[in-house]
Amino acid sequence: HCLSMRAVCQREIDCDRGNGYSWKITLLRNYWKSKVKQEWLSGKYSNIPSQNSLPEKSMYPMDADTWGEILEAELER
Repeated sequence: HCLSMRAVCQREIDCDRGNGYSWKITLLRNYWKSKVKQEWLSGKYSNIPSQNSLPEKSMYPMDADTWGEILEAELER
């Protein structure tokens, strides 16, 4: 599971592993983030009319670099 999450959250997974977290803890720390990030990167939320239209599980705490990746993907669409 961690290796499949790494395709979406490589920086986060590598950082956690570099900080000595086990694979299990790394999975727990990044699972939902990878799901939400993948949906944003895939364009699932590209054409929403307002924030009220976002599904409940569309947000997750992410750092500035992650939001930068998402915004770059939006600009390329």
